[in-house]
Amino acid sequence: MSFFEKVFGKKGGKAPTPQEAIQRLRETEEMLQKKSDFLEKKIEQELGIARKNGTKNKRAALQALKRKKRYEKQLQQIDGTLSTIEFQREALENASTNTEVLRVMGDAAKALKSAHKNMNVDDIHNLMDDVAEQQEIANEISDAISQPVGFGQDVDEDDLLEELEALEQEALDEQLTDIGPAVDKLPNVPKSVPVAAPRVKPTAVTDDDDMKELEAWAS
Repeated sequence: MSFFEKVFGKKGGKAPTPQEAIQRLRETEEMLQKKSDFLEKKIEQELGIARKNGTKNKRAALQALKRKKRYEKQLQQIDGTLSTIEFQREALENASTNTEVLRVMGDAAKALKSAHKNMNVDDIHNLMDDVAEQQEIANEISDAISQPVGFGQDVDEDDLLEELEALEQEALDEQLTDIGPAVDKLPNVPKSVPVAAPRVKPTAVTDDDDMKELEAWAS
């Protein structure tokens, strides 16, 4: 089997799937990479032979350099082939990814179409109107249930305020009528004559010895 048959299949045969082609390209890359590594080693060997025989055996050195040139040319071709194969593999991988994405999107579109098969836009609008109407009715029912029944609904608030003001005025009037005549709170005048307290004669404080001497001298 030739190289191209291995990669792309036999002529006239069934075309490989993208995954099969990608796998074959990867195998070819590995094979060419191994050959590239082998040629690099051969180039180093021939270069070593040329250096070794450069002054001793000029003929052997030239032959080694010729082989080195051939190996380098083959290596250059392999590098180019590897670049081409890498480009093809990446293109196939991207195409495979895009194909898978498109397939999934197509399946999703079919699923949406199937889901909307029995749906009509007008019917949906009518349904939403019914839902809104029923919600409004439910709110009205809730409001009606929350209102007290038969208590305080027919009473005028202004009348209640007037009645309250009348009660307050009545209470104020009662407080004013409860206030009696003024009571004389002055103290009673005592009937007995008050007796003055005896006056206390101040006691002179003298020095006895000094006064006696003064009186004796004066007499």
